[in-house]
Amino acid sequence: MSLNTITEPNAEATSEAADATAEVRFDTKVVVVLRDDVLPWQELNVTAFLMSGIATSEANLVGQPYRDADDNHYLPMLRQPVLVMTASAELLAKAREKAAGRELPMAVYTEELFSTGHDAANRAAVAEVPARELNLVGIAIRGPKNVVDRIVKGARMHD
Repeated sequence: MSLNTITEPNAEATSEAADATAEVRFDTKVVVVLRDDVLPWQELNVTAFLMSGIATSEANLVGQPYRDADDNHYLPMLRQPVLVMTASAELLAKAREKAAGRELPMAVYTEELFSTGHDAANRAAVAEVPARELNLVGIAIRGPKNVVDRIVKGARMHD
């Protein structure tokens, strides 16, 4: 499966266990870009926080709940693939500025958020700093594929 396609159950299927063979193409792309000098635990933490912002930004981004063969139920997840990339602090700042200029849905995570303990403190820490001076650790962007590709040009796939 390519990163820009996903399979979903056939809409005409009468059983939830129907073969998931219908290919769905997305006209948008979701990308998380992490600063290339953060620690592994920070990368995971930042990615989780940023994706919570993207997942809540639009109702149809989240799919249906999951259920296994034993009828255990699981939470729904984002319907489309997410690319995780890394970039220098400078490229990250430029990408934030370009995404903001295009008014794309975007989440930000700054260095200061590693030392805060709750949502209100996180928002206050970001609110204290002008946009161009944010000490970004990561951003998540969702938008048209070609636009997002241009915004993150120069970032590399996370390894």
